[in-house]
Amino acid sequence: MYRLEDFIQELKEDERNQAYTARGIPPIFQSSPEARVLIIGQAPGKKVEETKIPFNDKSGERLMEWMGVSREEFYSEKVAIMPMDFYYPGKAKTGDLPPRAFIAKEYHKALLGLMPDIQLTILIGGYATRYYLKGKEKKNLTETVKAYREYLPAYFPIVHPSPLNNIWLKKNLWFEEDVVPSLQKSVREILG
Repeated sequence: MYRLEDFIQELKEDERNQAYTARGIPPIFQSSPEARVLIIGQAPGKKVEETKIPFNDKSGERLMEWMGVSREEFYSEKVAIMPMDFYYPGKAKTGDLPPRAFIAKEYHKALLGLMPDIQLTILIGGYATRYYLKGKEKKNLTETVKAYREYLPAYFPIVHPSPLNNIWLKKNLWFEEDVVPSLQKSVREILG
């Protein structure tokens, strides 16, 4: 039987991840067979890589607020976190480099197989929405997020909770007025 330990070992042994493994950086995600809510984000940032705890940064604090959960609930067996890349891809001119595409293509299906009870998948940002909505997304992320009801009950697309999106949030007040309360309601119904 395929186990989480096998999955982690495969990732560590993948030659494309050797630079991380050599530095003692494990794949960063959160998985449990009891998980009901799955968060698919971009990739761990530098701070997350340092602590090895997914969303252990300002983005994570905001995401917990948007979901209406405590830190204890967020890091519980009921919530899984599966980024598009399990490792920090490095710094770009603005923000971080994009997640390496092979991780989602080659590893997500196996990890999803270890979480049979997912009832809601929160898709964070463009990489996750494009990959998981596969052509059903709108012309851009803003329009996809506005149309979030179309993707329920399986998927809930949102923007990234990064402080880099503060300007977007100020321009799109509907997000915190309409989308966030709906996200909190969906999460609460599942987590109880």
